[in-house]
Amino acid sequence: MNIVGENITLRAIEMADLPLLQSWSNNPEIQYWLGGWHAPSSATVMENWFKRITTDNDNIRFAIEHADFGLIGTANLVNINWKDKNAVHGMLLGDPNLRGKGIGFEVVNLVMQYAFEELGLNRLDTTIIEYNESSKKLYIEKCGWKLEGIAREWYFRKDKFWDKLLIGITKKDYFEKRNIR
Repeated sequence: MNIVGENITLRAIEMADLPLLQSWSNNPEIQYWLGGWHAPSSATVMENWFKRITTDNDNIRFAIEHADFGLIGTANLVNINWKDKNAVHGMLLGDPNLRGKGIGFEVVNLVMQYAFEELGLNRLDTTIIEYNESSKKLYIEKCGWKLEGIAREWYFRKDKFWDKLLIGITKKDYFEKRNIR
């Protein structure tokens, strides 16, 4: 099932997407803004990753397809805990020229809608590197997520340690923000 918004569609990642995903995975400017450990990704690494994600029910990964620009990024719900009804969310927009145009806002809202209204999850979490002002503004100010903690000196980027911001949103927060239920 595709998740269709006004300008974007969240769809399954296909084998044909792998070359572009590999280029984003190997781009240090993109990876600078993301958490986690990043190492060079070969075509073989990407193919093995693709094989793993197609059979994994606890991690849902989406290709972000824009009506005018095609594949522009990825979003996910990972580490889904079906018993406690929570998951971790992440997003990557590959083309820096498309950032700051409301696409991230649409993606996060579609992911929240799917997580809370379709999957029945109760909570989403994500982390942000402290210097990522755009992500803080998007998630906290625009989408209603709450800053819930700080892991000091968690990330190491460009010879410096940075804090990890722990943010989350509950189903109740989501519906209050949307003024429904």
